[in-house]
Amino acid sequence: MDKKNLIILLLAIATAVFLAGMGVCFGIIVSSPADVSQVPDDDAYMERLNGYVSDIRKITNFEPDVAVVLGSGLGGFVEAMDVEATVPYSSLKGFPQSTAVGHAGNFVFGTLNGVKLVAMQGRVHYYEGYDMDDVVLPLRIMHLLGADTVILSCSAGSLNTDIPKGSFVVVKDHISSFVPSPLRGNEIKELGQRFVPMNDVYDSELRKIVLDIGKESGIPIVEGIHLQVPGPQYETPTECNFYRAIGADTVSMSSVVEAIAARQMEMRVCLICCVTDMANVNDSNTQPTNGDDVVATARQMGEVFTSLVTRLIERMPVNGNGSATS
Repeated sequence: MDKKNLIILLLAIATAVFLAGMGVCFGIIVSSPADVSQVPDDDAYMERLNGYVSDIRKITNFEPDVAVVLGSGLGGFVEAMDVEATVPYSSLKGFPQSTAVGHAGNFVFGTLNGVKLVAMQGRVHYYEGYDMDDVVLPLRIMHLLGADTVILSCSAGSLNTDIPKGSFVVVKDHISSFVPSPLRGNEIKELGQRFVPMNDVYDSELRKIVLDIGKESGIPIVEGIHLQVPGPQYETPTECNFYRAIGADTVSMSSVVEAIAARQMEMRVCLICCVTDMANVNDSNTQPTNGDDVVATARQMGEVFTSLVTRLIERMPVNGNGSATS
């Protein structure tokens, strides 16, 4: 090959590499057949959801009105319930299993002050290797079982030095740009519309109730903006500075995608973060975040969390069937 043709070949290779890089940067990527095959089949997914609902119905006919998702170390909340049935995730064939520390892996059905609840005693996470369809699958099942309101909770790191460890944050908005959307894929009309407005995800009435309870009882609660990351690694100092700069007050590896899926199904949503550690913003925290410490702190906050959620449920507007209404 002469020098001229060699130069042309090298230029062609460089151009191809450049264009490929531009495609990645701007999302200009043509899906291959392998990509397309990964999009869940809507009929198969609904069949799977309905199959789990049927399996649970064989164990209990309990119809919940409110769902509660319990984050790391917060599973003790179920001790406040009058439990009627417990369904381990492991008893449901092919059901996503919780592998994270502090997540028992049960659906717990019962009442609290007359309100019919189903509690997720442990969730599954994206970082455990599950697709987003699996991450939000338990929430969708609870809705199909009857729940029209969900109280989400999580252990979170604070990005805001005005929100110390041991505080609670009731979320008023979120940032979901760093995790895949749970709505990606074919439109499944049984679950709601594909293009869901996100201007009012977190119910303002429920937020006000939580803040009022905090004022009355001296529980440190503020409103804030929550950001979800994929995990499982914790955030670098530079990432923490960036997240704080774009407006986030707290960060965790869960909850936001569940809120999105809940709003698609037109559920009322309340998200309460338990601040279990201080993220390393501006090199303010030289102590590395430790998963065991996070769970231990959440358990220490568990009694106050249970009291807070119990009072929230007591004050929720309910209809004649004991369900929360708008």
